[in-house]
Amino acid sequence: MWRRTYLLLLLIRAYFALSPSYIHPDEHFQGLEVFAGRILSYPSRLPWEFISEHPIRSVFPLYPIYGVPISLLKWFYTETGTESPPAELVYYVVRGVMFLLSFVLEDWAVHDLVPLPRHRRVALVLVASSYVTWTHQTHTFSNSLETLLVVWGLVLINRIIDNKRRSSLFSCAILSFICVAGIFNRITFPAFLAVPGLQLLPHFWRKPLSFFSLVGFGLVFFCIAVFADTTFYKPSASFADVLRSPVITPLNNLLYNTDNSNLALHGLHPHYNHFLVNLPQLLGPALVAMVLQAYNRGFIASWLKNLRAASALSATAMLSIFPHQEPRFLLPCVPLLLSCLQVRKSRIFLGAWVIFNAVLGFLMGVYHQGGVVPTQLAVPSVISTTTSPWHESLKGTQSLFATVLWWKTYSPPLWLLGDNSTLNLNIDTRDLMGKPGPDMVNELERLVPTCGSKQKSTDLTSSLEQPDAVFVVAPKSVTFLDQFLAPQSPESSLELLELWSYKKHISLDDLDFGSDGVLPTLKRVIGRRGLGVWLAQRPGCRAIDS
Repeated sequence: MWRRTYLLLLLIRAYFALSPSYIHPDEHFQGLEVFAGRILSYPSRLPWEFISEHPIRSVFPLYPIYGVPISLLKWFYTETGTESPPAELVYYVVRGVMFLLSFVLEDWAVHDLVPLPRHRRVALVLVASSYVTWTHQTHTFSNSLETLLVVWGLVLINRIIDNKRRSSLFSCAILSFICVAGIFNRITFPAFLAVPGLQLLPHFWRKPLSFFSLVGFGLVFFCIAVFADTTFYKPSASFADVLRSPVITPLNNLLYNTDNSNLALHGLHPHYNHFLVNLPQLLGPALVAMVLQAYNRGFIASWLKNLRAASALSATAMLSIFPHQEPRFLLPCVPLLLSCLQVRKSRIFLGAWVIFNAVLGFLMGVYHQGGVVPTQLAVPSVISTTTSPWHESLKGTQSLFATVLWWKTYSPPLWLLGDNSTLNLNIDTRDLMGKPGPDMVNELERLVPTCGSKQKSTDLTSSLEQPDAVFVVAPKSVTFLDQFLAPQSPESSLELLELWSYKKHISLDDLDFGSDGVLPTLKRVIGRRGLGVWLAQRPGCRAIDS
């Protein structure tokens, strides 16, 4: 029975892995945006972590996950005579890689970490039925990679401890790689292995070669990681330059995150936020069951006496010291704590667990900013189709310059635009984020060309020519846009003509219970869900004048 359940949950995980939801901008801008721009020459805008004077993100752990699949796709398309693979294919291939890593490595580690077969089956089903496994673990987060490194770090620690007769040199070498990759991936990684790692001390005392293997290979992998990062950020650097001025991204990251003024830019939270807000958000009814077990059996409950619980709870306590706390920082805690839970046959728990994960699974895995990726993939064809009469009049002698304003959505990944050389398009993507409505209208007034005009922009800060066409991408739940929807009277200065929409899009940032009330807000955000693409033009004339 449990095998059929696990297979069903695996199919559900695959469904969510291929659903284009968008949980947080970091899943694109801390990986795919960088590698797609560097390897495929797609349009890209590197985030501040990669372009600051002291970069804080390492490419050493990311290249095998993102760079290798993208490079293989590029090689395949080059061999077949095609310049580059479509962005949509790259997106789904990398998502497929994340699904396979989650299915193979995470589930395998859970299988190894739980010793008793009866408990192992329950642990595998619990982890496989968590919405965090369906969504976050199949997205391209550094936190998702951290989860895999943490669980396999614990597996290797267990194997080294259990092997009393041998030094386990190979396991120590692999553990050293995991530690280096984990630290270069996220500086929070040591928090998860610090307490479990203390159990290695007696083994190192008995088998000194194990310690030297761990440290020796660790230094080798550390040098490789520093060399990879330095040559990435300084492409023309020689070996001597690497020795003189190496780029040590974890050190830069640590210095940045220990400055509270820097963390304030990303949001400050109370120190209890991880325990009282983030863990309940990730675990839901499972956390309640764990607390009840601990209360009924005393503070030192059976599920607190193992390596997995020690790792998760000690890491959560350590990470609570820092004032910037997001739920995804605790992703490794999910498989660790769920594998500790001893579930008894309870219809209440089963029902609560199914409802909790189904609701959050569809919210975070399908609808949360779910239109951003499909819309960005569709933007080139939408623009090409809309402007084809104007473009044909040019007879291919000039590229069409279109400006796309994204409003009240997560930042659109530029790499998803792909290679538009065959369409002869020049697309300028501008992220207005959550600007007030009047500011967005002022931007449109400045950009939208008048009838038959082709003038230079009046904005002295811009050297770009006034666009041939202006498009707006925004949630359909934003009622502010209703006043501009076509058809408008000729006296109106702007008109928005809807061209394309994607229904599976909900923006939680659009919730305004305080001003609108609960029911009207839900009716607006859910009832009018979707992300639309509008052509901005002047009433009574065509923005694209053929």
